[in-house]
Amino acid sequence: MSFNYKKLKIFSGNANAELAEEIARYLGVSVGSAKVTRFCDGEIQVKINESVRGADVFIIQPTCAPINENLMELLILIDAVRRASARRITAVMPYYGYARQDRKTRARDPITAKLVANILTASGARRVICMDLHAGQIQGFFDIPLDHLPGVPILAEYILQRKLENIAVVSPDLGGVTRARNLAERIGASIAIIDKRRPEPNVAEVTSIIGSIRGKTVIIIDDIIDTAGTITKGAEALKERGAGDIYVCCTHPVLSGPAVKRLAEAPVKEVIVTNTIPIAQEKMLDKVKVLSVAPLLGEAIIRIHEDLSVSKLFD
Repeated sequence: MSFNYKKLKIFSGNANAELAEEIARYLGVSVGSAKVTRFCDGEIQVKINESVRGADVFIIQPTCAPINENLMELLILIDAVRRASARRITAVMPYYGYARQDRKTRARDPITAKLVANILTASGARRVICMDLHAGQIQGFFDIPLDHLPGVPILAEYILQRKLENIAVVSPDLGGVTRARNLAERIGASIAIIDKRRPEPNVAEVTSIIGSIRGKTVIIIDDIIDTAGTITKGAEALKERGAGDIYVCCTHPVLSGPAVKRLAEAPVKEVIVTNTIPIAQEKMLDKVKVLSVAPLLGEAIIRIHEDLSVSKLFD
């Protein structure tokens, strides 16, 4: 590597240590020596075991489950290196928790996506890297620079390698049309949309399919698979309307509650995800394919460290 690695430091909390190690290998550096443990009463203890004075520090920590634990680890790590005179601190959050609470839909609702942005800034972060935020407007919640990296190019590259034919990319709702169109343009496919309604949180009902999917290889794309209700009901509706093989892809495999059981039983040939969130071994189905985001995050870190354009990665 040609960059000044002596002034670049990578640290990690406990949320996704494997991804941090992979990013560090890509950069040709080692993960910094830090220990994140718990006091007897459950409080988080952080020890930074090397000098960070004057360093450009990147802390790898998705705020996935257990979200509150991982968020506090990130905040305390940021505080520790700030007080140790780091030159700049970048929070690398491949998955940004609380992103789905991004606006008031009812009276007296909190906007926790903004609250988390405020807390990160107050802790001492001077830059943030995220992937596929659930809502694009969250970028505006920060008063510090935020680099928003898309997962679609990684998913598209893998799908092109599969050499699938007669493809329709399907958005599971109207809000995901831009993401679906992006993927469709990259792989040369048509687009369709599932029109659904949500009678209550984590419950989805398909009302209609907009677009042609009969006899086609279908790829459903979303940013998150949480309980997998939307994805599995969408796959069933597509199958009933004559779709061929169905693939599902997303950037963030949250996979909470009944998600694994639903995906196992769904008429889905393959579930393509990335490693922004670690998947527990008991949740790894044979039909799940995990793609690495480490090269993309590594390139973004190099560009930020060298004060180069991050957007050039996607030209």
